[in-house]
Amino acid sequence: MFDRNKTVKLFCDVLQVVVFSLVFNWGLHATVADARVVPTGSMLPTIQLQDRLIVDKISYNFSEVKRGDVVVFRPPSNVDQSGTDWVKRVIGLPGEKVEIRNGEVFINEQELTEPYEMEKPNYKYGPFVIPEGSYFVLGDNRNNSKDSHYWGELSNQNIVGKVFIRYWPLDHFGPLAK
Repeated sequence: MFDRNKTVKLFCDVLQVVVFSLVFNWGLHATVADARVVPTGSMLPTIQLQDRLIVDKISYNFSEVKRGDVVVFRPPSNVDQSGTDWVKRVIGLPGEKVEIRNGEVFINEQELTEPYEMEKPNYKYGPFVIPEGSYFVLGDNRNNSKDSHYWGELSNQNIVGKVFIRYWPLDHFGPLAK
């Protein structure tokens, strides 16, 4: 026999679980971690087109951005207003002088060793001193990436988080190579 009170109670219990799950999920995505799909080849060979990444949104609350970190960020509004986040590698830190010449990247006159880059850059840049609170980011696919050599420094305020792990495709599951 149909018991209206039990049905209403069951409906309310299920609704509470669903609402809690949605709020909890939203909270995690907004503050702790989020997933991203990579739509371009600017980070080849490290990140392939359509790779799926988990972005750690809290570690930079407790530690500094480091050279070599792969970060997700909101691009400067004068470059892209689509609302899509971008992925690049941190090359230069606040206060450092960056220069690109003869296919090499120099930080404070010291040549960087970059085993992750797809090919040597075929352009010149700088010298340029990175302002406080900003970073110099480049795609690993140097000649096919709109990055700091194209639009300038990246403000710390635009950084969403650090790429934590690649979860798809499964045969490439794990942290990104540095």
